[in-house]
Amino acid sequence: MTKLKIKTGDTVKVIAGDHKGSEGVVQKVLIEKNKAIVEGVNMVKKHTKPSAQNPQGGIVEKEAPIHISNLSLLTSKGETTRVGYRVEGDKKVRFSIKSNEVI
Repeated sequence: MTKLKIKTGDTVKVIAGDHKGSEGVVQKVLIEKNKAIVEGVNMVKKHTKPSAQNPQGGIVEKEAPIHISNLSLLTSKGETTRVGYRVEGDKKVRFSIKSNEVI
């Protein structure tokens, strides 16, 4: 299993695919599939049957997962960067390779 450098709550930008250029916050990371669900990006329409939670049924729009290789982390200034790891004191921290700031 690979080490994923994107975590829930990170702000990311889509760098490839149909939604290239759009930004959002990671809601969930699917580790087994190397995918992430990003808020407001890759919206798909899903047909739902009527149920107890949704008695009306119908068409619902929801986010579909995007492969992690198509995402890039954003720094506090809003520029894309790669992620590195280093040990500060006794803690392992993620840092931006472009600006060298701790994420």
